[in-house]
Amino acid sequence: MRIREMHERLPRGLREAVDEFSRHLAVVEGRSEHTVRAYTGDVVSLLDHAAYEGRSSVAELDITLLRGWLAARIGSGAARTSQARRAAAARAFTGWAHRTGRAPTDPGTQLVTPRAHRGLPTVLRADQAATLVTTSPGPGPASERDDPREHAEGGGSGAGSVLELRDRAVLELLYATGVRVSELCNLDRSDVDHTRQVVRVFGKGAKERAVPFGHPARRALDDWLRRGRPELVARGSRDALFLGVKGGRLQPTVVRRIVAGAARAAGLPHTRPHDLRHSAATHLLDGGADLRAVQELLGHSSLASTQIYTHVSTERLRTAFNQAHPRA
Repeated sequence: MRIREMHERLPRGLREAVDEFSRHLAVVEGRSEHTVRAYTGDVVSLLDHAAYEGRSSVAELDITLLRGWLAARIGSGAARTSQARRAAAARAFTGWAHRTGRAPTDPGTQLVTPRAHRGLPTVLRADQAATLVTTSPGPGPASERDDPREHAEGGGSGAGSVLELRDRAVLELLYATGVRVSELCNLDRSDVDHTRQVVRVFGKGAKERAVPFGHPARRALDDWLRRGRPELVARGSRDALFLGVKGGRLQPTVVRRIVAGAARAAGLPHTRPHDLRHSAATHLLDGGADLRAVQELLGHSSLASTQIYTHVSTERLRTAFNQAHPRA
């Protein structure tokens, strides 16, 4: 059953609670749209399970019900990463309910997060990354270049060259800064300091950080802003740094198509924007950057999130050793 249908059939008290929790995540905590949507869906599922078990208020939630809900998800074949997120959503909800007086206790404190298997991220070699960011995705079908709704009115004689300038700047900035795709799409022109070659980024939880970028990215940005962006700018998006073909703010789905198209044109395996983030972090550490400096650049709240890239570097070193050392 879809989340919307679950939400509509919830008892009124539970439905109002999850709606308030969703607003709290978005407005008070400043969580990303993706996180708000995921957590809200998880809590709706939890409360649907609670209603099925005869609970009609948040105060009636307990650890047995929380564990039963998670166990039911395991039984339906949920991945461990999804289970970890569900447990986090449940804890966030019960903690919020207790703090706001909706529940006398916080049963989520007793809920253990299922350990998610975490493999090493996909990382391009430095030469592969350089090839990718300097390769145009090419014209290709509209579905592979931009949002089809945008292309319905696009495609003028200069559209191809304008999009090539935009795509080059997008690729260069993604790899130069390691920003998340959502962070890139939310950038405004005022966030770019061309003199200092620094971009101001608002990450998870609306936390602000300054991230430097190099000369290739600066040149690509200058070309886009001088010769590309003026061709696409519309009244509603005068602030956005990157635009779609109809002048609206560039969307994450389009950026994913840009990266995938460039990888395909360069003869590389399928690549996502987050793979460029992984690659940037790994190449910084390979070049001798301090782990905490990389943590700050990526906007990680915990150093543990950044340490995964040290494992990547170690594995690459081990592979080189096994291939080259006579006594490997």
